[in-house]
Amino acid sequence: MLIVVVPVYGLQLGASPLVLGAVLSAQYLLPLALAIPLGGVVSRFGGRATLITGASLMVAGLLAMHFWPGFGGLVLGQLLVGLAHLQMVLAAQTIIANLGTGPRLEKYFGWYSTWLSGGQVIGPLLAGLLLNASGTAYVFLVMAAFALVAGLVGLWLTGQATERIQVTRKQAGFRAQWALMQSNRGVQLSVLVTVLGMFALGVYGSYLPVYLESLAISPVIIGVLVSLRAVVSMVIRPFMASIIQLAGGRVNTVFLSLVTVSAGIAFLGATEQVVVMGLLAVLVGIGSGLTQPLSMVILAESVDRAKRSGALGMRLMANRAIHFLAPLMFGLLLELGGFALAFGASGVAIAAALPIGRKLFKP
Repeated sequence: MLIVVVPVYGLQLGASPLVLGAVLSAQYLLPLALAIPLGGVVSRFGGRATLITGASLMVAGLLAMHFWPGFGGLVLGQLLVGLAHLQMVLAAQTIIANLGTGPRLEKYFGWYSTWLSGGQVIGPLLAGLLLNASGTAYVFLVMAAFALVAGLVGLWLTGQATERIQVTRKQAGFRAQWALMQSNRGVQLSVLVTVLGMFALGVYGSYLPVYLESLAISPVIIGVLVSLRAVVSMVIRPFMASIIQLAGGRVNTVFLSLVTVSAGIAFLGATEQVVVMGLLAVLVGIGSGLTQPLSMVILAESVDRAKRSGALGMRLMANRAIHFLAPLMFGLLLELGGFALAFGASGVAIAAALPIGRKLFKP
C-alpha cells in the first residue's frame, strides 16, 4: 500500500521530484546500515521473535505518519517502516531457507514469493480505493491494522521459527560477509541479480505512480497498474521450477528474466496509453517474478546454515542500498530530462550490466 500512498501523499505536500526521491529513499536508509547485524540477531533470537518485533515497529511507523502530518511524520514513518520491513523479511527468509534444498527449496521460495506478490496485488488496489474515497485521512491507520495482524499471527509460529543459533561476530559480521562475497560464486550471483532486479522494481514502484499522477490518471487506475506487475509475478512463481528446466538452468533463467525487466522499464516513459503501460507492467512482472526468489535460492544453497542469516542480511543490504539509490538517481534524471529519459536510461542501465554478468557467471 505504501508504494502508492507515499508518492501521492508526497505530491500533495508539494514535493519536487528530487525531494520526493529523498523521501522514498528514506525507507532504505537504516536497513542499508543494519541488514548484516540483523542477520546475526535473527540467528541468536530466532525468526519468530524478530518478525514480531518488526511488526510492532511497523505499526509505530505507520501511526507516526498518521498522527504527525507533513514531511516530518512522513520521513520518520519511512525510517521506521523500512527497518521493520527488513526485520520481518529477513526473519521469514531465514526460516524458509532452513526448510530444504534443491527443487524443494525452489518450491518453498516460489510459494513464499507468491504470497508476497498477493499482498503487492491487494495492497495497491486497496490503497487506490481508500485514496479515492477519503484521501489520506485513514489509509495509514488501515495499514497499521494490517501490520498489527501480522505480528499477532507471528505468535503462532513454531518449530524452526523459534530455534536459536549461537553465532560469533566472526561468522556474522561485516568482515565475514565481505570475505564471503569475495570468495563465493553463488553469493556473487545472488547479489548481482538482487541489485539489478531491485533497481528495476525501485524505479517502477517509486515513480510509476508519480508518472501516472502527472497524466491525471485516477488513483484507482494507478492502483490497478501497480498491482498488475505483482499479479503477473504471483501467477508465474509457482511454476518457477518448471521454467528453470525449460530455460536450461537457473543462470539462464535469471538472465532471461532480467532482459524482460529491462525491456519493460525502458519503454515505460515513452507512452501515455494505459493499455501499453499495462503490457509493459506484464513484462516487468514476469522478470521480477523469477529473479528475486531465484536469488534467494542460489544464496541459501551457497552457504551453510550458521552463515545463512548473515548472508541473507548481506543480500538484503544490497537490496536496500539499490532501493535507496534508485529513487535518487531516477529523480535526478527526471529533473534533467523527464520521464521518457529517466525510464529509458534505467532500462538501458540494467541491460548494460547483463553482458558483464554473463561473462562472470557462465552456466
